[in-house]
Amino acid sequence: MDRANIVDEGCPAPPLPTLRLYLQDSYCFQEDATIVAVRGNSVAFDRTFFYPGGGGQPPDEGSLRAEQGQVLEISSAFSDPDEILWHICKPEPKPELVGLGAKLILNRERRLALMRYHTALHVLNTVAFRDYGGWITGVQIAPDYSRIDFKVEGFSAAMCVEMEKKVNAVLAENHAVEALYLPEEEFRQRDDLLRTLEVKPPVSHGRVRVVEIKGFDAQACGGTHVRTTSEVGKFSIFRTENKGKINKRLYVRLDPKGSPVTGYK
Repeated sequence: MDRANIVDEGCPAPPLPTLRLYLQDSYCFQEDATIVAVRGNSVAFDRTFFYPGGGGQPPDEGSLRAEQGQVLEISSAFSDPDEILWHICKPEPKPELVGLGAKLILNRERRLALMRYHTALHVLNTVAFRDYGGWITGVQIAPDYSRIDFKVEGFSAAMCVEMEKKVNAVLAENHAVEALYLPEEEFRQRDDLLRTLEVKPPVSHGRVRVVEIKGFDAQACGGTHVRTTSEVGKFSIFRTENKGKINKRLYVRLDPKGSPVTGYK
């Protein structure tokens, strides 16, 4: 397969009750929105760039400033069965906020860190799968370090060193990172787009979101990523654990300085 064209052409994004800006632009950190519902300690907007969590990536954090002046902290977010995205707020929002405009403000540095780790883990899991036959059995992303579990035969310290070198080489190649959608039926025919034994692909309205690292890899993913691999910074594996006979856990850390990021909004 020509690795420069892993996914040739996608389809339109699925229609969702909450417009999810992060699916098109991970670098949007402030946005005006309209409050459409209040339920307990949660608020829903007509649009948002807050990621609700999933695939090992935690929900975003930040705040909202309603047009009448009230400021609420947003500590988390989640998507309900109807695919409405709710933002958990403190103090508890009042019902009279419905219909008002608000400015959403994301914790930018936290989001950027999560984006860098998420892209780095895509590179790592591709190296592990391609070169060592490793399948992901678990992942947890955090702003200061992340961990990933693999089902892999014959794991060794030498293998760990090799993987780290290979990941850093790919990151330095400055691959573009893009997201697109495939019809679910087409996705099911592509056994090269799924790397995990535990997590279901992000299917919505018969479409699957795929994140492609141009010229290197493509896989199903609903999370946020950097624009190029060179933004990730230096990658290191700083600890390993046995989680069963052939299940290994790797703890990874990135150089906190990373590379300059442009396009802040």
